[in-house]
Amino acid sequence: MTARPGNAHQARLLTLLRDGGPNSRAQLGDQVDLSRSKLAVEVDRLLETGLVVADGLAASRGGRRSHNIRLNPGLRFLGVDIGATSVDVAVTNAELETLGHINQPMDVREGPVAVFEQVLAMAAKLKASGLAEGFDGAGIGVPGPVRFPEGIPVAPPIMPGWDGFPVREALSQELGCPVMVDNDVNLMAMGEQHAGVARTVADFLCVKIGTGIGCGIVVGGEVYRGTTGSAGDIGHIQAVPDGRPCACGNRGCLEAHFSGAALARDATEAAQQGLSAELASRLETNGGLTAVDVAAAAAGGDATALDLIREGGNHTGQVIAGLVSFFNPGLVVIGGGVTGLGHTLLAAIRTQVYRQSLPLATGNLPIVLGELGPAAGVIGAARLISDHLFSPA
Repeated sequence: MTARPGNAHQARLLTLLRDGGPNSRAQLGDQVDLSRSKLAVEVDRLLETGLVVADGLAASRGGRRSHNIRLNPGLRFLGVDIGATSVDVAVTNAELETLGHINQPMDVREGPVAVFEQVLAMAAKLKASGLAEGFDGAGIGVPGPVRFPEGIPVAPPIMPGWDGFPVREALSQELGCPVMVDNDVNLMAMGEQHAGVARTVADFLCVKIGTGIGCGIVVGGEVYRGTTGSAGDIGHIQAVPDGRPCACGNRGCLEAHFSGAALARDATEAAQQGLSAELASRLETNGGLTAVDVAAAAAGGDATALDLIREGGNHTGQVIAGLVSFFNPGLVVIGGGVTGLGHTLLAAIRTQVYRQSLPLATGNLPIVLGELGPAAGVIGAARLISDHLFSPA
């Protein structure tokens, strides 16, 4: 895809067609501040670029029937969501409908070269299945701070070997298309905003609890990244004064006390100390424990597993309570791999937030689990690159 919208009006029309699907000129005119003649000019220019195509006659509104307009159905975006222990790769059309999605285990600590070899192989597999001849753009999420304009990770605590790696430039060369890179939790927020639980909310927080913890901040419908791109790095807010050492070099960080990695460590210690027969049995069988094991034990009524989840939820809720008091969001979304812990975790978080934040901030504040699961990141990644490509050059 080489064409880009020529002005803000064309960009607005492309976004409306992406988010709302095919529409008539008359209906588009109801949503933009343009005269009928100016709208006709802008739509005709978009038709000339090939970004949009005619799509049959629209329903009659009296008088001459207009044609429906839709985004070019041949456009293809690649969404890549790199986590600490797995990677998701998906192909979408221009309306961000997922056409194909692959998930594979992966260790981000193997470094960018090994990880991107796997990502490119997964993308090639999706292409070979007939979903795309090529990609018009790609969005990439990584589990660490990103200097957004350049698409470069900066000192990511759980990503050794990635500091300063030119992700955007390297993948753009390999894929032969424009690439945008962002923190994975920002993309999760964008996915839930586009097709999930946050569709109707302009100001919300999206907290991802996985191997690490991060927060996507959406203000007025737009992701807020801060001056350098590190906004929302709540995993390194102190939750326990002089607490456990964290991978970032500080002590007492939320991430050190509750995350997928911290929960696995605490569960292993509990099993080894004889505090839980269920966890001890799983440790002996599997050779290690994960958050999935803790969730399964808790579902079976294991008291130690339930205590671990509640304690982690309390720490997380304390940090979120501070964010709610500061930001006053309309919604808090909880997502990530650890959400398999379900409503025990959610109840602990809610209790702390509702107890610690003022009634004016929490009186009508839903705190909910995300709807999309692993799909949120790849949909958000496709949304990221489409936002870039559907903006004026």
